[in-house]
This record gives sequence, C-alpha cells and structure tokens, in this order.
Amino acid sequence: QVQLVESGGGLVQVGGSLSLSCVASKLPFNYPMGWFRQAPGNEREFVAAITWSGGSTIYADFVKGRFTISIDNARNTVHLQMNSLKPEDTAVYYCASHGTYSSNRNSYKPTYWGQGTQVTVSS
Repeated sequence: QVQLVESGGGLVQVGGSLSLSCVASKLPFNYPMGWFRQAPGNEREFVAAITWSGGSTIYADFVKGRFTISIDNARNTVHLQMNSLKPEDTAVYYCASHGTYSSNRNSYKPTYWGQGTQVTVSS
C-alpha cells in the first residue's frame, strides 16, 4: 500500500500563489500521480496529473495556464504550483497515485489517495 502525505496548503489572497507537495511512502515506479480537489458541498474534481517519467501531463480546463504539476522521482514527490489563485480555487486538495492515465481521454483515475490539504483563497 502507498501512503501519500500532502503539504503546502494555507490561506492566500486572490491573485497569490501556493505550492503543494505530496510525498509518497514508496516510489510509484511507472505509475502516474495527480491532484484532485473538493470544495464544500461539491463533488471531488480532477485538477492535474502527470506520468512517472514526467513526459506527459493532463490539466483540467479551469487551471490551464495557472497551475503546473511536476514530479521529482528522486524524492518520491509530486508538486502542484498554483498561481493567480481565485476564490473558486478554495478547496481541500488531494494527492493521488497509481490507477489509470489516459492522455487521449484527458482522464486520470487513481488508486491511492492522500488525506488532503486545505487551500483557502480570500477576497
């Protein structure tokens, strides 16, 4: 079983930036990793995903141009750099790993989940 631990969440003003990190207990060799988020009263939604090699990425339309996902294989860590944050970005952000990744379908369905980290964007 893979354990995922997120960090970097917090309170930021509109237009600000935050960088989230997720450390895996074991290197998810040749498996994808990604980020999801869930706002109060809403369903959990996909944010971004990346292959283990870092050679392919998928982004939700609402974060394209603002968020960047990256992976550091040596440190078993995936990052999410979030810029130009908006109030609607407020949510609990969850790290995820393994599962199925499809560039053609713009779809990532993970197997393992972290506990989440709160991101609050205030106006």
